[in-house]
Amino acid sequence: MKIFLAGATGVIGRRLAVLLRDKGHAVTGTTRHPEKAPWLQALRIAPCVVDVFDADALAGAVMMAEPDVVIHQLTDLPKQSRAIGSAGYAAGQEANRRLRMEGTRHLVRAAVKARVGRVIAQSVAFVYAPGEGVRDENDPLDVAAEPPRQLTVQGIMALEREVLQSPGITGVVLRYGYFYGPGSWYDAPPKPPSVHVDAAAHAALLAVDKGDGIYNIAEDGGAVSGARAARDLGFDPAFRLSKNLIRELAAPT
Repeated sequence: MKIFLAGATGVIGRRLAVLLRDKGHAVTGTTRHPEKAPWLQALRIAPCVVDVFDADALAGAVMMAEPDVVIHQLTDLPKQSRAIGSAGYAAGQEANRRLRMEGTRHLVRAAVKARVGRVIAQSVAFVYAPGEGVRDENDPLDVAAEPPRQLTVQGIMALEREVLQSPGITGVVLRYGYFYGPGSWYDAPPKPPSVHVDAAAHAALLAVDKGDGIYNIAEDGGAVSGARAARDLGFDPAFRLSKNLIRELAAPT
């Protein structure tokens, strides 16, 4: 299949790009930074330098790629964790909120215009409303959250609405736990729900031709249930990249 991967040089995107490639898919991968295009080419990923906030340029890029599937792995968070309550943390949450709202809208509408039938998007599994027991995909989100958490909830709600309710699109939303592993903020699971970056990327690979709707993508830590992802997608939180792929992914910073 032809895949348009938005965010191909991010922590999850770079892993997903090579997993898709090794499954025989033809991958077009986006980056905002021209200097990262040669790295994508070296991985045999067709580079596309485009800003997701430029709706016309993005629509043109998707049309040119003629993909069967669009995958949204875009984020706009700082490279290092910021303390909750700090100015840097709030600014990062606002930037990511804008990306999830405006950027997702541009990407999904570009997919609709190009008559792409399937869109897969990165969401999060840690914005459920407080409650007793393990959260599953039918539980409500924390719409009453106070800032800055409110920014995350607003962005996620807008992203999921675009992906799941746009006409002509079969939408798949992957609600990831807190990332850990190389390139993320944490070396080990920080708290439930968590997921290794390799397993997160593999879940998106599995979703290329399986499933629809919302899936929790996380380890079994008592916070959220991953039963639906295991059943429908074959998701395994123990998945890790091969040593050969890890060596290949000496990525730009």
